[in-house]
Amino acid sequence: MRRTLLLLTALALVLAACDSGGPETERQLAPGALRPYEGLGTWVDVYDYVPGFQEPGELPAVTVGSIDDMAALGVRTLYLQSAQDDPRSPDDTIDRALLGKFLRRAHEHGIEVVAWYLPRFVDVDSDLRRIRALHRFRSQGQRFDGLALDIEWTEGVPDVEARNAALIDLSERVRELVGDEYPVAAIVLEPVLLEVVSPQYWPSFPWKKVEPHYDVWMPMNYWTNRQEDSGYREGFKYTEENVRRLRANLEDDDAAVHTIGGIGDGATAADYEGFVRASREADALGWSVYDFNTVATSAWPRLRG
Repeated sequence: MRRTLLLLTALALVLAACDSGGPETERQLAPGALRPYEGLGTWVDVYDYVPGFQEPGELPAVTVGSIDDMAALGVRTLYLQSAQDDPRSPDDTIDRALLGKFLRRAHEHGIEVVAWYLPRFVDVDSDLRRIRALHRFRSQGQRFDGLALDIEWTEGVPDVEARNAALIDLSERVRELVGDEYPVAAIVLEPVLLEVVSPQYWPSFPWKKVEPHYDVWMPMNYWTNRQEDSGYREGFKYTEENVRRLRANLEDDDAAVHTIGGIGDGATAADYEGFVRASREADALGWSVYDFNTVATSAWPRLRG
């Protein structure tokens, strides 16, 4: 009888813990899953490499051959815009043959490739369909090494509450789609922009609601967009404060971060050095500057740190 009572008591305690919403088990990433976000990266968007996005008579600035240059410059990861909600790209991904060439050439050089996409939030099903296509993409058996969602579009859903709901919904569904072990990064508007410079741009950003669904945070530290008199138009201060605010918003001092700086053609040598220093001091996984087409050749030794 005493043994039965003890068993019943133990069962009651277990049920009570379940009902009280006890701590959830953290997702376990596959070993090395965050490697694509480590070290020096570079960015390429559709406007620089997809023929259909060029002005009449112009050729893409970035080609498959550019990947040879990236390798020589020390790039470890190519962040490639691989889908676009645009009539010039009617399929769920950019031209598959072109994507495959970029992916395979990068892998030949040992460069990881993270596919990124800019969701519009007007139609979450449509956004998810494109992300699913990127996750399933294969070229001669090779796939993308990670995904990243570029979370910045506000025009499609001007109502903040509705936009936040769409973002949360998409984030949950993307995680369900890819599973626990596949890495997904959030490319996010920098906190200084959202909290100091332009609080009305995207107020009440749902940091904690989406936090469980992303493995790496990639704040866009675009100091070149700031005014001189703001005190933020320099690489070190802007990057340092954004990472600090980001981790505070996530309530996680150890949140995995890959810093993005830029824009390339407006940055100075001192900016690059300060940006890399801030990234290192923040224990960032890696760093990169937007974008490959605008970063001067002379900047790469500084970016390599």
